[in-house]
Amino acid sequence: MDHQELRAALAETRSVLTPQLGLDWGVPAGPLEWSCRDTLAHIGHDLLAYAGQLAARPTDRYLPFDLTVRQDTGPADLLATALACGDLLALALAAADPGLRAWHWGPTDPSGFAAMGVAETLLHTHDITTGLALDWTPPPALCAAVLARLFPDAPAGEPAPVLLWCTGRGELPGRSRRESWAWRAALAE
Repeated sequence: MDHQELRAALAETRSVLTPQLGLDWGVPAGPLEWSCRDTLAHIGHDLLAYAGQLAARPTDRYLPFDLTVRQDTGPADLLATALACGDLLALALAAADPGLRAWHWGPTDPSGFAAMGVAETLLHTHDITTGLALDWTPPPALCAAVLARLFPDAPAGEPAPVLLWCTGRGELPGRSRRESWAWRAALAE
């Protein structure tokens, strides 16, 4: 995975959320305890953190910074902020040498950061659209790419429902809902 898939995920988020900016973003984001507003801020936070990791290349820790969004920030500016953070990650991915390694619970290559960025964007956009009572499903091709990179042991099936199941957001026939999960972005040493 690379910056192109991330840009596609960001375009999906922009497309589905922009028409909804007048709704109540204080409602819970689907299954999360966060509001839709806080979930969108979280997307920006994670994408910016991943960009920082790629730029600085720490080998054993996360950089000690966080994205702070003012409490009075409305949905339009919050969406612009999250998308800008995604663009920063896309730029870092486009510039990164494939052999680069940076910390994410182990040495992670640019494709791992791209996959995490796509996953964060799609999954939390799904949480937000669920909270806002919208019918939206993440694109199958992007879900399949995330599954291949971050969940190599995922069961077979339609990519979007499988990704939602892998992350505790959905059910699959014959499988109980996941209560805990982790993806594998770091490469085996």
